[in-house]
Amino acid sequence: MTAPTRPRTRALRPLLTAFARFVVCGGGVGLASSAAVVLLSARMPMAVANALVTVVSTVVATELHRRISFRSERGGWGVHLQSGATVAVSYAFTTGALLCLFAVQPAPSHLLAQTVYLSASALAGVGRFVLLRIVVFGNRTRRGHAPHDDALGKSSVAMAV
Repeated sequence: MTAPTRPRTRALRPLLTAFARFVVCGGGVGLASSAAVVLLSARMPMAVANALVTVVSTVVATELHRRISFRSERGGWGVHLQSGATVAVSYAFTTGALLCLFAVQPAPSHLLAQTVYLSASALAGVGRFVLLRIVVFGNRTRRGHAPHDDALGKSSVAMAV
């Protein structure tokens, strides 16, 4: 006789699997983007290279997240614009965290600045995951509203908190 599986564990497993795929896809694009910026900056100004790579990497990451992380059928430029908006919010969040750090401590150590940046990036990443999963790539009914799914809602909120 087998022990009954706990429903909460079953509901969290797909969420954690999607999050792992999200981290791998996003991290891979991030590493490739880093290399691309370095290579392009030899041929053009760094700001231009960074802007170009940011746009291209956001489009590539959105497609990877759509196909691999969330396995969604949704596509098109609307999805890319929504995903781009989550990138902009993440950028504002990490920049705000660094501005707060420098307001509190005008000359922080490199280690402290990096810790604040990476912590803010991690929080922004979790927030992006939740927004992409629920808003951008979430299941939709014919009227465009997400169907009621208690397991998804509770798990997503638990991941965000």
